[in-house]
Amino acid sequence: MSPTKLWRIALVVPEAHAPAFADAVGDHADAVSTFELEEGGNWLVEATLYGQPDEARLNARVAVLAEAVGIPEPALAIEELPAIDWVSHSYQGFPPIQAGRFFVHGSHHEGIVPAGSIPLLVDAATAFGTGEHGSTKGCLLALDRLARRMTLPRGGRGGALDMGCGSGILALAVAKRWGIPVTAVDIDPEAVRVTRVNAALNGVKARIRAQGGDGYHTPVVGKHKPYGLITANILARPLARMAPKLTRHLKRGGVCVLAGLLNRQERHVIQAHRTQGLHLVSRIPVGEWTTLVMKRPKRKAAKG
Repeated sequence: MSPTKLWRIALVVPEAHAPAFADAVGDHADAVSTFELEEGGNWLVEATLYGQPDEARLNARVAVLAEAVGIPEPALAIEELPAIDWVSHSYQGFPPIQAGRFFVHGSHHEGIVPAGSIPLLVDAATAFGTGEHGSTKGCLLALDRLARRMTLPRGGRGGALDMGCGSGILALAVAKRWGIPVTAVDIDPEAVRVTRVNAALNGVKARIRAQGGDGYHTPVVGKHKPYGLITANILARPLARMAPKLTRHLKRGGVCVLAGLLNRQERHVIQAHRTQGLHLVSRIPVGEWTTLVMKRPKRKAAKG
């Protein structure tokens, strides 16, 4: 069997055991990842490698680990993946996307940009966020609607914050639409690199300060607070957990755009931010994903 062929290993396990099983199959792989399938429930552990894996050894390792943690042995899927020109495949799977006034396209796009649109050049790459995902599209739609009724001052402190910037697509959208500085932060150094590249390609390099760090603890985030606008396309539970920090970094009268949550998770995220004094402005469902727009009141609520 040619070692250049790509293989996939996959299994589904309870959330608490996903890291252990990822380590178990990761020893055999070139890349391994975990994905939440249901909140508080099962996770998909998926690995890829070049060359056929040792199926007997993998099955034995999974069986021993399952017995050790006290769960039924999960079914192990091992399959050879078809040979694909991944660059061409990514381009074919990423046609231009219109989200309100935003027109998201890759560098392979040879057509015209529709009149009145704001072009965002983002190639399918190593960082999340090309506009085709429901949560990203929902954020772009939310930003487009906000821009029709909300102005953000170009001078002074703050500007906007893109928490968990991924490819930087939301930072690009804000920088282009409002012409303000945007602080873009991600824990993944590759996302920071891609954001900087995309900022340069889109002519907004001077407006976007992309830094790596641990969320709101990142020094550059505190340096430029408070923000008139915060975008956070992450996941439901981190969004809820970070609600107090978001509120402390958001100006009074400021707005946040929250995404990365399934429709059934929106109540949890809304409540976490309502507890901090924010109120819901709008919700934008796109397929199974929901984007929330919430606002911090201009004044403190009067005590009863």
